[in-house]
Amino acid sequence: MNRLNEIENHPLYLKGKEIYGLASRIVDLIPDDDEKLSFTKQEILTNALLLMVKVAGAEAGALYDIKMESATIIRKAAHTLLLQYHQLKLNGFEEAEYYQMVRDLIEEYRLLFVDWVAGFDPTNYVVDRWGLFNPPGVGPNDKSPDDDIPFNIDDFEFDD
Repeated sequence: MNRLNEIENHPLYLKGKEIYGLASRIVDLIPDDDEKLSFTKQEILTNALLLMVKVAGAEAGALYDIKMESATIIRKAAHTLLLQYHQLKLNGFEEAEYYQMVRDLIEEYRLLFVDWVAGFDPTNYVVDRWGLFNPPGVGPNDKSPDDDIPFNIDDFEFDD
């Protein structure tokens, strides 16, 4: 199986795809001329899409800090999706109760997410100088593990 197929068959990616599909069907019920909900509709679709896109990006690489950054964006998108139910109700969307199904799927997604993050390899990292996405025990001013790898440009031959 190639890498793209592995990513597209990842349980978290598949659950994100399920959430996006359901959210899309629900927001399609919002009339196009509903000015109060047009922004909410776009925000729901954007955040639901992030649940897949950021998993794909994180799975395409291996660095702990990149994976953690993606995980943070996913968590924010999922949290915003949960809150959108209230926005739909507040603005009079008659089918807002259907959105509870999205919220239920997000809880299933959260459980998969927790296991996914626990599987990140904290030994494969680049020091995050901003200090947000370093593995436990690594600070923003620590030496990068790659600093000890000798590099001499003269060791490489380049074709002219």
